[in-house]
Amino acid sequence: MLQLNAHKTALLIGVLALGACDSQTQDRIAREAARSTVTRVVTDRFPGVPVEPTINCVIDNATAPQIRALALDTVGGVTESSIEIVTNIVSKPETLTCLAAEGLPALLL
Repeated sequence: MLQLNAHKTALLIGVLALGACDSQTQDRIAREAARSTVTRVVTDRFPGVPVEPTINCVIDNATAPQIRALALDTVGGVTESSIEIVTNIVSKPETLTCLAAEGLPALLL
């Protein structure tokens, strides 16, 4: 049987509860769940970058479908799809602009 730790269980409950919430609450819950997946991808695939600013730039520049897909990967774990999604978001001009404004100053501190 599939065993989940407490954090994943709480996230799964949050994801399942999305249907009972208004759209603003759904978005907030999905973004928080997606943040977990993005954190793992960023720390594994982009070593040396300032983690928190990078995560913020990725989440802020993701589309709603990307957020939902990353939120679902929080329960099942990082997949090739989640790596591809984060890489695509990082490659967007607006994300690169965000990283230049938010991430690079953190490296200079």
